[in-house]
Amino acid sequence: MTIEFAPLNIPLRRRLQTAAVLQWVFSFLALAQCCLAAFMLLALSDWWMVALLYAGWLWLDWDTPTSGGRRSDWVRRWSVWDYFRQYFPLTLVKTVDLDPKKNYIFGFHPHGVLVAGAFGNFCTESTGFSRLFPGLKSHLLMLPFWFRVPLFRDYIMFGGLVSSCKSSLSYLVSRPEGGNVAVVAVGGAPEALDARPGALTLQVRNRKGFIKMALKHGAQLVPVFSFGENELFDQMKNPTGSPLRRLQNRLQSLMGVALPLFHARGVFQYNFGLMPYRSPINTIVGKPIPVVQTPSPSSEDIESLHQVYLQHLTELFEEHKHTYGLQEHQHLTFI
Repeated sequence: MTIEFAPLNIPLRRRLQTAAVLQWVFSFLALAQCCLAAFMLLALSDWWMVALLYAGWLWLDWDTPTSGGRRSDWVRRWSVWDYFRQYFPLTLVKTVDLDPKKNYIFGFHPHGVLVAGAFGNFCTESTGFSRLFPGLKSHLLMLPFWFRVPLFRDYIMFGGLVSSCKSSLSYLVSRPEGGNVAVVAVGGAPEALDARPGALTLQVRNRKGFIKMALKHGAQLVPVFSFGENELFDQMKNPTGSPLRRLQNRLQSLMGVALPLFHARGVFQYNFGLMPYRSPINTIVGKPIPVVQTPSPSSEDIESLHQVYLQHLTELFEEHKHTYGLQEHQHLTFI
């Protein structure tokens, strides 16, 4: 295989963009393990008292990821995120104004491999979320497992990440003062296993927990579609029923984390590696779906609102697909 190396005369700006995305990939794939190892080494060293003090703090702070987290506007506005945005580039598109006195659940689609669009748009200010939606605070929901990792949990909470458990979502959308946006990657880990260029299949038909929460607390539902999310990485073939897919499904059921075997480009060459392709991501925030608060929603209430949500998501995709390079015959498939 011929390797295409990056030229030596690449502008500094592009090198900084690559470095910004490289640290993000590292943070996503390996920072948690490094933080855990650092904590264990600290506990076994002469500085064990520091580890003990942090453990005490961890015990006192245990519920913070399910109680709105601990956002840091300073971290969200780091200049590194501007280079991250420029790499793809990444764009956030508003279709209507949102009332800051209400709470919202954003259904984010598709999940993609590493949820790059959701992170860049809702965990940083690089695309101007606070400017586009004044008075609203975005919170991206992440698997509870990651908030049990020392040090790592504190870092991800600075960006607005919170636990994806029911109590966490309930806390956000039940605030009487409003102004909270809970961003849910509806397809979850299983959908990541189908994330590859051209994929338009969404795992959403049996995903109704966020619908129930919206009804229970009267939160407005907003479909969000991120064009280009699946174009960032290639993935080994793993059709349903294949040995690889059965292994991935088994590991996902045991660990709660998807393990897609993805690849794209490298840092200094363009043929293989774990860096995403420089492919545009355009994230479209749709119109809110009015929801009447129903403290004890029935199955019929949930199913009815779910169908309305799917219709709005379809309309959002169809309205914007031509703008972002898709053809008339390309449509979403719900499974």
